Amino acid sequence: MGKDYYEVLGIQKGATEDEIKKAYRKQALRFHPDKNKSPGAEEKFKEVAEAYDVLSDSKKKDIYDRYGEDGLKGGGPTGGGGPGTFSYTFQGDPHAIFKEFFGGHTSFEHLFGGRGGGMDEDMDTDDPFARFGMGGGGMGGFPHSFSSNMGGMGGHTSVVKKQQDPPVVHQLQVTLEEVLTGCTKKMKISRKRVNPDRRTVRSEEKILEVQIKKGWKEGTKITFSKEGDETPTNIPADVVFVLKDKPHPVFKRDGSDVVYTAKISLRDALCGCTVKAPTLEGKTVTVSSTDIVQPGMKRRVSGEGLPYPKRPNRRGDLIVEYEVKFPERLSQSARDTIAQVLPRS
Repeated sequence: MGKDYYEVLGIQKGATEDEIKKAYRKQALRFHPDKNKSPGAEEKFKEVAEAYDVLSDSKKKDIYDRYGEDGLKGGGPTGGGGPGTFSYTFQGDPHAIFKEFFGGHTSFEHLFGGRGGGMDEDMDTDDPFARFGMGGGGMGGFPHSFSSNMGGMGGHTSVVKKQQDPPVVHQLQVTLEEVLTGCTKKMKISRKRVNPDRRTVRSEEKILEVQIKKGWKEGTKITFSKEGDETPTNIPADVVFVLKDKPHPVFKRDGSDVVYTAKISLRDALCGCTVKAPTLEGKTVTVSSTDIVQPGMKRRVSGEGLPYPKRPNRRGDLIVEYEVKFPERLSQSARDTIAQVLPRS
């Protein structure tokens, strides 16, 4: 026949999740070795933990309800959807289960503020909280730290106060062309998630779709809430992507403007020139200058830059910067001609 886990917890088959939690709370406190010194209490404490481990897990409970302990532990029928591929062995620590359930407390005496050995032996163990009033330190004499973690004793799950891990930050490189049009980046992350037993974790991969909007600037952060590693004792961290401009072979970025460096000869700088400047969209624009190109001189082409982040229907400018290439050598006749033509100051 095997163990009757429902009988161990003192409940009927078909009990609700809350009834299972209430029953474990009651039986775990009754048989905790710190309080109950009778022979066999420690073994009973472990048996209660095993019963709760099975009945609080929907998958284990389903197999147990259909096939009993033998089926749960791999000894039952294997066909027709049976437990042939599932084999359960209780390898948990009953004190660890108690600790998780009661908000981090493993000691019965710690739990009851040092009263574990001095409690009224006539106390109704079917209602271990009945003899504690609702005044005093915490709930009925419980330490404040415990009562704040219990989340109420009226059948609610005990809750360990968790803290969220710091954000996990990733750099996300984007090209200027992607910033121009906007795009979607699919990023694969590996993370840990808690299994249904709420104690063990598994690794899994997930694809996060990062929407890059037109004109977003370097340093923009995109946050995915609580997509980091999860454990039984933490709140998963946020995953944050920080935009980083990918170096461009032709342009530099200056806010919503893009800068193109046009290399011209000394002759063009002095006599005037026309430059065919490329754009991010792959076309060219003509930029002419009849003036002498001075050091640091720039020309602007309106509306050929990147979209403004807050006004994506408008765009910044294409800035043409001139870089004058000086000749490496000159003939003597060229020197003489330049000397005659150019003023000394």
